[in-house]
Amino acid sequence: MSRPYVPINCEFHDVLETVAVQRRTVPMVIEEDGSEHALHARIVDITAHDGVETMRLDDGRIVRLDAIVSVDGVHRDAFPPTCEISSL
Repeated sequence: MSRPYVPINCEFHDVLETVAVQRRTVPMVIEEDGSEHALHARIVDITAHDGVETMRLDDGRIVRLDAIVSVDGVHRDAFPPTCEISSL
């Protein structure tokens, strides 16, 4: 059984979208099987299915957004854990 998806911060999501639109190959660090792995890849697409957001990389790999540690030098911990939307 896989772990529950934890939504990422909206601003970090914006970073991912910007990198994807720019179609650049960038350094990334992702968590897989309990350890961190560095790679260079291009984000081809960002999608959501059944409440889980993923990105597809140019090598065909599918990565959950909550498994991304950093992309293009921007670390997920530079942002609060999630986006808070308050009701007025």
